[in-house]
Amino acid sequence: MTDEPTQRPLSPWDLPTGHPGITFLTGKTALFALADDPRFSYCLYVPRRHSPDGPPSPLVIAVHGTRRRVETVRDAMADFAERHNCVLLCPLFPAGIAGPNDVDSYKLLSPDGFRADEVLLSMVEEIALRWHVRTDRFHLHGFSGGGQFAHRFAYLHPDRLASLSVGAPGRVTLIDPTKTWWQGTADMEKHFGVQVDPAALRDLPVQFVIGAQDTGTADFAPVDSLGLAPAGRNRIENVNALRANWQDHGVRSRLDTVADVAHDQFGVLPVVREFLAAHLAR
Repeated sequence: MTDEPTQRPLSPWDLPTGHPGITFLTGKTALFALADDPRFSYCLYVPRRHSPDGPPSPLVIAVHGTRRRVETVRDAMADFAERHNCVLLCPLFPAGIAGPNDVDSYKLLSPDGFRADEVLLSMVEEIALRWHVRTDRFHLHGFSGGGQFAHRFAYLHPDRLASLSVGAPGRVTLIDPTKTWWQGTADMEKHFGVQVDPAALRDLPVQFVIGAQDTGTADFAPVDSLGLAPAGRNRIENVNALRANWQDHGVRSRLDTVADVAHDQFGVLPVVREFLAAHLAR
C-alpha cells in the first residue's frame, strides 16, 4: 500500500500483482481502525478467490467475548471462510470505552453510552468500500459476551440478518414488555427508537449453541452494576430461557448442546460452522 493520503480505501485489485500491500488486504488482514470512530477496529479473513467480479461475497460476522480474542476468533474461522468463499469480519470493541472499568457495554448495546450495533453497521459499510461484499444482510455469530451482543442486535436490526448464531450468553434479554432493558424490552423505544418485533424474527434461521458442561459460575455475575440478575443460574439455563421465550413468540430455532465442552468458543465452533454453511448455501 502507499503512505500517500487517498480519498478512497484501496482494494486488493487496485494493487499490481506481487505488491506487498496485497498481503494486508487478503487472507488474514491487518486490524483496521474504523474511520467513523477510531476507538473501534476490525480485522477480516478475505478468501483467495475474492474478486470485484460477479455477485458480492456473503459476509459472516463473528463477535468476540469479554476477553476480546478477536484475531484468535478470526484465525479459527479462516479455513471456513476460504472453503465457502465468504468474507469474515471480526469487530473489536475494546474494554474501557464507557469508563475505566467497562468490559460489558458493547454486550448491552450501551443505550447510555456508545451504540455498539451502530458501530458494527458502520464497519459493514466501510468494508464494502474496499472489498466486494454483500451488506444488506449478513450472518452473525457471537459467543459469550458476543452471544449477548448478537441476540440484542437481532432485536434492533432483524432485517439485516441472514442467519443468527447465539452462543452461551451470560445474560439474556427476553421479549418481555414488563421488564426494562437489559432484562426485558419494555423501554426499547426510549433507548433505541424501535420496538421489538417478534414477527420480524420468525423467518430468521436461528441457532443457540452451548457446551454441555457450561455450568461454571466463576466469571458469571449474579447481578450487574444496576442490581439486575440474569434469567438463569448458569449459561445453559440462560440459553434455554431465551429459546423458550422466543418460541413463545413464534420464533423457531435449533439448540446445539455440545458434549464434553464447557465455556469454550472453539469447542462449539464445529456446530457453528455447520449451521453457517447450511445457510450460506441457501
